[in-house]
Amino acid sequence: MKIYRTTRLMLSGAAFFSLAGSAFALDGADLLKKINAAYEAQGGTISADGINIDGTTVTLKNVTVKPTGGESLPIGEVTLSGVEEDEDGGYYIEEAAFPDINKTGDGVTVTAQELTLGGISVPATPGGDTLDGMMLYETAHTGPLKVVKDGTEVFSVLQSDMNLTLREDESGFDFDGAFKSMKADLTKTDDPKSKDAIEKLALQHVQGDITMKGAWELGPGTIDVSEIGFDLTNIGKLNLGFKISGYTMPFVKSMQDAMKESEANPNKEQAQQALGLAMLGLMQQLSFEGAQVRFEDASITKRALDYAGSQQNMSGKQMADSLKAMTPIMLAQLNIPELQNAVSAAVNTFLDDPKSLTVKATPEKPVPFPMIVGAAMGAPNTLPQVLGVKVSAND
Repeated sequence: MKIYRTTRLMLSGAAFFSLAGSAFALDGADLLKKINAAYEAQGGTISADGINIDGTTVTLKNVTVKPTGGESLPIGEVTLSGVEEDEDGGYYIEEAAFPDINKTGDGVTVTAQELTLGGISVPATPGGDTLDGMMLYETAHTGPLKVVKDGTEVFSVLQSDMNLTLREDESGFDFDGAFKSMKADLTKTDDPKSKDAIEKLALQHVQGDITMKGAWELGPGTIDVSEIGFDLTNIGKLNLGFKISGYTMPFVKSMQDAMKESEANPNKEQAQQALGLAMLGLMQQLSFEGAQVRFEDASITKRALDYAGSQQNMSGKQMADSLKAMTPIMLAQLNIPELQNAVSAAVNTFLDDPKSLTVKATPEKPVPFPMIVGAAMGAPNTLPQVLGVKVSAND
């Protein structure tokens, strides 16, 4: 993988490169072979009925994708533009454009448009302990996505974008993404009780955005997902984050090998058991470094208290007072005195004035996953201390 591919791509329109590229015809069969080899290493196979080449554009006809352990999925015609071969035998693809999706079944129609991947690096030889052996993309994009049931649009997303930025020293990469203008229509719910709850909570039409942001550092295998955010209008924003280490390239390869062995075993029950044991063994290489769950209210809490109270013939204020009284009693059964007072105080503060509620786990040093499992099985009341759990409100 070349560190300066982006710069090279910007210069590819210059006359020198145009003349040089015209002297060498792309080998479409070799390109598909290497794409397939890289994809197979990551869990699937790709086939095409034909390959057409026009300059730096490669068109794959009647593409079919078969995920490991899944059914074959017909894709159709895939256009790869701005294709160039690296000196090491790998390929760089400026953009891969996929056909629109329009599938109908059981009264449900799913459509999706403008499906593209950008900046795809195809390795000459997949595998190994570096990013050179992985097929990576720089951007992924979808246009409008819609789900229509019995003539009513029940779900839609205006567009989605994912970005992956390789660090210059190739020590890892940063990523971010967004699903913009997501809408869900819950008015067609058939269950009367659910329909009543949806109306009382004003959830007939849910809309908002989903965002994510994180990084992967290859050496220690540290995955730091700082944000998985659900920002919903008139509901609130829920943000999830976590950080683990040990998710290295050898770990990824071992996981892929375990899945391949499982798929190759004709005895599926035995294969699942063996895969489960293999995953348990691999989990011992991982360590927990932190996590956070934060909710910022945008009026849903008051509606939820009012609705829950109405089910008990009381007001929302009375329901909040009831919850505040019950919280310490319930926590006392868990035998976690260090956390009990903090949780009770946070719940009281939040219910009195719903703004935000945050749960953090920040251990002093990384905690191996086997230690977490051991604490959960032997002394679950010690987990909050092991993980450094803290709870706060309106901060």
